[in-house]
Amino acid sequence: MSIKTPSSILVISAVCFLLCASCKEQNNNATYADKDPVFKNMDTTIKPGDDFFKYANGTWLKKNPIPPAYSSWGIGNVVVEELRNRMKKINEDALTAHAPKGSNTQKIGDFYYSGMDTLAIEKQDITPLKDELAKIDQIKDINGLIDAFAHFKTIGVLTPFGTRPGQDSKNSEKVVLQLDQSGIGLPDRDYYFNTDAHSLTVRNDYQQKHLPAVFKLAGLQPDAATAVANRVYELEKFLADSSRKLEDLRDPYKNYHKMPLANLSKLVPNVNWTSAFEKMDYKNVDTVIVGQPEYYRAFSKALTTYSITDWKNYLLKNLVSAFSPYLSKPFDQENFRFYDMVLEGSKEQLPRWKRVLNAENDLMGEVLGQIFVKEYFPEKTKTRYVNLVETMRATFKEHIEKLDWMSPATKEKAYYKLSKVMPKVGYPDKWKDFSTLEINRDSYALNVMRANNWWHKYYAAKLGKPVDRTEWSMTPQTYNAYYNPSNNEIVLPAGIFMIPGAKDEDIDDAVIYGYAAASTIGHEMTHGFDDEGRQFDAKGNLKTWWQPEDSVKFTQRAQMLINQFSGYSIYGLHVNGKATQGENIADLGGIVIGLDAFKKTGQYKEGKLINGLTPLQRYFLGYALGWLGQDRQESLSSQILTNPHAPGFMRVNGPFTDVPEFYEAFHIKKGDKMWLDPDKRVKIW
Repeated sequence: MSIKTPSSILVISAVCFLLCASCKEQNNNATYADKDPVFKNMDTTIKPGDDFFKYANGTWLKKNPIPPAYSSWGIGNVVVEELRNRMKKINEDALTAHAPKGSNTQKIGDFYYSGMDTLAIEKQDITPLKDELAKIDQIKDINGLIDAFAHFKTIGVLTPFGTRPGQDSKNSEKVVLQLDQSGIGLPDRDYYFNTDAHSLTVRNDYQQKHLPAVFKLAGLQPDAATAVANRVYELEKFLADSSRKLEDLRDPYKNYHKMPLANLSKLVPNVNWTSAFEKMDYKNVDTVIVGQPEYYRAFSKALTTYSITDWKNYLLKNLVSAFSPYLSKPFDQENFRFYDMVLEGSKEQLPRWKRVLNAENDLMGEVLGQIFVKEYFPEKTKTRYVNLVETMRATFKEHIEKLDWMSPATKEKAYYKLSKVMPKVGYPDKWKDFSTLEINRDSYALNVMRANNWWHKYYAAKLGKPVDRTEWSMTPQTYNAYYNPSNNEIVLPAGIFMIPGAKDEDIDDAVIYGYAAASTIGHEMTHGFDDEGRQFDAKGNLKTWWQPEDSVKFTQRAQMLINQFSGYSIYGLHVNGKATQGENIADLGGIVIGLDAFKKTGQYKEGKLINGLTPLQRYFLGYALGWLGQDRQESLSSQILTNPHAPGFMRVNGPFTDVPEFYEAFHIKKGDKMWLDPDKRVKIW
């Protein structure tokens, strides 16, 4: 997955950027320079060989401090802001459209109304949850507790059941029920145990402030709230202790344990799984895939180690936490205080209308997407990127052909897998049908609950049915992209190609190949051949298809990249080179493949300067522009602890040091901070 930021608009000039003799020419060049994203954002007071990210983006970073409501700010946020402004108009129009009940327009208008109706939200307070609170009160024993877990899973509340229907990794045509580790309130298990400053701050606040506050909001007296919070924290810590670390979740074989239902019952004997699955709308389940058996053993033990009262309070906390953003101000503010301010460093909340649109986009994104693509992603633009995918595919094949470490037998299978990578560009050919989703103006929280339940049933219904390989798991307006190994597909939503205020046809190939071909298309394509993706065959099945000696050579090269990134640190935290290796392999692969694809273009061959920059320089600057942004300390610290992506600036400076053409383009010399000796430069694809 990319999690990238794209570049901005420019108009191609056929002349070099020279000192002009006339004032008119000077003004024209100044205007052009203002429109050129890779020129106007550069900070030439910084040597490119010292910190290329800041050299490329430093002026923009200085002019665009992080707004108080955000934990980070970059070009991706600018795109999202533009998209959200467009969506606001769609929603405001829907408010007064008097659309037929059940229509998409009615759903959009009523959801937006319910989220913006603060008078009703404040008056209702916690009452939208009254039926769910009553279900918790009625729990008397373990059987009742399991029933409650099953129910709350269907409405989007955290439980120890990490169930999800998904493609069988070893039989990608079949959807099987999968059980993964779950159940903890902090973003990652390491928050419960790490001793770095950020983890300590987050952990202490969570245990001593946030949890007691949630229980007080739920109606407990202060002393009782503190005591209950401590017990719930200990319960979560118990589950976390048997949860796998981020890097250990990357091995698809070690996280694949297929078993009949009888074996799951042996693993967790005090749960009637047949009954629980039925209550979760999982019909006729006879086989499951357990990702982390040790977690489920710990969960089984926890069922009897902790009292029914402890578990009821655990569910109470999770219920309130799940819906706090949609309840009255005290609930919403405490949720924001911890999850946005403490964890991510935000200073203030987004305006309500933005928060409501974010929620709507998460829950009904394809409804909005159908309107979005008609207006903002014309066929001409789609064709450009469809063609770019094929250019990258052909260039990737050439890279495989030239590899000196891969055997002919593995190469043949790699060619075949590459040829079968299915690109999905812009938007789906078939849209999801939301006709059964009920949305009205009665309650914001209940609308979210109903939408959560709709999605749960939507995925539950996939069990036992053929896999729909045409389906998208992102909306067209999403600012991201992904590779799905089980489908051997790259999914490239229209939103990822957007540039604020720009028309796609105005962007020169150098920038497009750096920003789109390298950091999006090539990145996602390379995921099919990273440490994890390479273990899946052309049909998306987890299957050994490499010659053993080739796997050894790949692993040796990947270890060099692991070591390289493990050496990077910020705020006293080292990047987890093992956990981030897949993204780092994809970044480096995208850069070198995109570069060779760009070398085939007329712009590269002509070699003309634009604003004094060579095509090769503009390629690297275009890639760096794709990661333009900055983060608060809390946000970066959280990312390093919980995210398989390294910080954005490292994803520029890190892989560039492995690319010989980068040294050539910017005259990087030994002694420069970014210099890496040739024998230490990583070359995989």
